[in-house]
Amino acid sequence: MKLAARVSQVTPSLTLAIAAKAKAMKAEGIDVCSFSAGEPDFPTPAHICEAAKQALDAGKTRYGAAAGEPELRNAIALKLQIDNNINYQPANIIVTNGGKHSLFNTILALIEHGDEVIIPAPYWLSYPEMVKLAGGTPVIVETLAENAYKITPEQLKAAITPKTKIFILNSPSNPTGTVYTPEEIRTIAEIIVDRDLLVISDEIYEKILYDGVEHLSIGSIAPEVFERTITSNGFAKSYSMTGWRLGYAAAPVELIDATIKIQGHSTSNVCTFAQYGAIAALNHSQACVQEMLEAFTVRRKVMYEAISSISKLSCPKPYGAFYLFIDIRKTGMTSLEFCNALLEEQQVAAIPGIAFGADNCIRLSYATDLKTIQEGLKRLEKFVS
Repeated sequence: MKLAARVSQVTPSLTLAIAAKAKAMKAEGIDVCSFSAGEPDFPTPAHICEAAKQALDAGKTRYGAAAGEPELRNAIALKLQIDNNINYQPANIIVTNGGKHSLFNTILALIEHGDEVIIPAPYWLSYPEMVKLAGGTPVIVETLAENAYKITPEQLKAAITPKTKIFILNSPSNPTGTVYTPEEIRTIAEIIVDRDLLVISDEIYEKILYDGVEHLSIGSIAPEVFERTITSNGFAKSYSMTGWRLGYAAAPVELIDATIKIQGHSTSNVCTFAQYGAIAALNHSQACVQEMLEAFTVRRKVMYEAISSISKLSCPKPYGAFYLFIDIRKTGMTSLEFCNALLEEQQVAAIPGIAFGADNCIRLSYATDLKTIQEGLKRLEKFVS
């Protein structure tokens, strides 16, 4: 069977592969400490589950609108107006099968053969693959740990060519946990407007912030930035709803209509009754988000202090999300060698940095319980020494 050439251009997800291997080892009875998955270990809050159950009982099991349930689109628009100071209306919203799907729809609707998309590295591993699948060219710009893995204005300007169409901004960042300051976001916005680019702002980790840092949505800065911004978000990380597959994109109506058309011919609507769980997530108390954040804050402190004390390892302090991106170059190993040996010898699962465009690093997630973190760090220290 001859497959389409586009498939051969795409790299399989290393995060999913290693997480699957760790789960298989656990199923065999092996005591694995897994830092691989970008998935909160908390159950979905009870009121969200209850809303979905009530929707099932009410018969919300049929096809829905491809753009999403009207009540959810309204709730998302209101959330973006209040939380992010972006004047989106329901017509500016599409509900998607996870935040990843919102990004894929957007890139597919915008990118044509020859178009370039600027992606700072380290990057979330699916960005370049989505661009390739759409026929575009990912332009990877390497950032430095000394600058907290943030792209500089000079780097961004130097990467822009006549073929550049989109810049992808991810703050707070997966895999690095870095957060761009409001001043840095405004500087990027000036470049976007000056060079007449579009910006995809992936804000899936916006509620997971530490030490009082501020999240600024780039689309809120000025009308000329707003009209060039696609805001991607979802419910997986903040509300521990990873398996629910609920995300959204907010953008100019012309683009949203295009993504609705794509979605209508690919996945149709998002799971109908699940959307009522998302409505409850937005419309009810946000105390559950704060409770999870408090736990992440403790775990972050434990993991960062432990990594900082291990010779041959170093990492910038993360100010968002729930990852540490650790430099392993002093070990003399590639990220794949390091992670494979760590899993085999100490039964600790980590993600090799090559998946994120940085082969001298590994990613550890602290979206797991404190006991696992403490035991896994002991094993990691033993492995390195």
